[in-house]
Amino acid sequence: MIKGFFHVPTAKNEPVLNYAPGSVEREKLQAALKELKNKNHDIPMYIGGAEVRTGNTGTMHPPHEIKHTLGTYHKGDASHVTDAINAALKAKDAWENTSWENRAAIFTKAAELLAGPYRYTLNAATMLCQSKNAFQAEIDSACELIDFFRFNVQYMAEIYNEQPDSAPGIWNRLEYRPLEGFVLAVTPFNFTAIAGNLPCSAALMGNVCVWKPAETQIFSAYYIMQILKEAGLPDGVINLVYVSGKTVGDVCFSHRDFAGVHFTGSTGVFNGMWKTIGENMHLYKSYPRIVGETGGKDFVMAHKSAHAKALAVGLVRGAFEYQGQKCSAASRAYVPNNIWVEVKGYMIDMLKEIKVGTTEDFSNFVNAVIDEKSFDKLATYIDNAHKDSNAEIIAGGTYDKSEGYFIQPTVIVAKDPKYVTMCEELFGPVLTIYVYDENKYEETLALLDETSPYALTGAIFSQDRYAIDVATTALRNSAGNFYINDKPTGAVVGQQPFGGARASGTNDKAGSKLNLLRWISARTIKETFVSPVDYKYPFLAK
Repeated sequence: MIKGFFHVPTAKNEPVLNYAPGSVEREKLQAALKELKNKNHDIPMYIGGAEVRTGNTGTMHPPHEIKHTLGTYHKGDASHVTDAINAALKAKDAWENTSWENRAAIFTKAAELLAGPYRYTLNAATMLCQSKNAFQAEIDSACELIDFFRFNVQYMAEIYNEQPDSAPGIWNRLEYRPLEGFVLAVTPFNFTAIAGNLPCSAALMGNVCVWKPAETQIFSAYYIMQILKEAGLPDGVINLVYVSGKTVGDVCFSHRDFAGVHFTGSTGVFNGMWKTIGENMHLYKSYPRIVGETGGKDFVMAHKSAHAKALAVGLVRGAFEYQGQKCSAASRAYVPNNIWVEVKGYMIDMLKEIKVGTTEDFSNFVNAVIDEKSFDKLATYIDNAHKDSNAEIIAGGTYDKSEGYFIQPTVIVAKDPKYVTMCEELFGPVLTIYVYDENKYEETLALLDETSPYALTGAIFSQDRYAIDVATTALRNSAGNFYINDKPTGAVVGQQPFGGARASGTNDKAGSKLNLLRWISARTIKETFVSPVDYKYPFLAK
């Protein structure tokens, strides 16, 4: 085997294409949309590298055009989860003994394939089945996933390069082993990049995986698997199954070789996983790694010195990009009364201009929420706000699911800072604002901190540096990603490692070395060159 101290390509963030009218990328994306939409897709599971079709199929529909069928996918059951585990364990020995530079090459190639020939295909799949507009798809399914692949490779090399000091006569080494067993990746619908990163970050470090994507993200998950296969990922390293959460949990969490779970989803589901794993500890070879990014009730806090128009833009973008279905989306805001009228005016003017509709019409800023369950939940909150004397809807407040799951961007002003939509996670295009006394800034910071169990993202808008410092300290544990004079969304790999604490997860920071460290188990090796031949120590002498 060739040996050397190899240097991986320096990771750089993938440039974001703008898809302006007349641009080459716009033309190519529209062609990809047309091609994918007009084809009847038959999506298999992938177990041990083989395509698995069960005949028990589900249909895929764009959330913004529910009468159109994109195709079908083949549902699995518990036996397929077992097959996926067996395929992973069969592939484990060869994969964990594959040299790290070869693992690096596979995922670096995946990044280049996505930056090039697969860019418009994966973006189009994300637009069609997850209802993201062109820009939201570009920053997610293209740029962020490319960045995950590139930066994770660089972080892996940096981790392996971290070695202990050696005293005279000995050589100390750290060996970074993969976990002993298989890793389960359970991924969400809202970010194609997260769906790709959760199994791939663990696999990069030498682990084998069972991957269960959200049902509403299967279409783009299929294309991620095509990229990985073309990049040279060996069969069985990542196994893609379409089963219910209960089914995958029942099989994986009771398996002796279960080594860890990489999860993004709801807090309730994650809590249930943790409980089950705890109850099953007697079954496992080792303590499983439990890594999760869960819910959020992300905030924007404004000081009386805040720039009113910048705040309004931060609220509109932060709350309504991708229909508020980002884990980081602004969901509650605290605005001082001295600038409220101005902020309100700017927001209402902007929302009058925003169009809602299909992703194929590039002039639409807001598209459909992901499914009928989400639509119905949001509609209920909006209906209740219309009837509640403690709430006033100043924008939006309407919805329609006759053609697609469309919710108009809705702004609720709450008279009570503990009003239900100030506290509960909605995961949709609904922003609730509490207008506070401009002279009660610090009291409102304390109120903000105690209102929600979540601590994912948050932002402070202020032109007063002392006020910024006060908020940064007071809200130290309120958000894992904290923004100053910017919306609380849009974390970039390599720049803002992402994750929160409290009820928002384990804060293992996707897009950083911190996350990759969870998927390895270090072994210290000490080699003594000349061994002692007498048991006596000097202190024993008379």
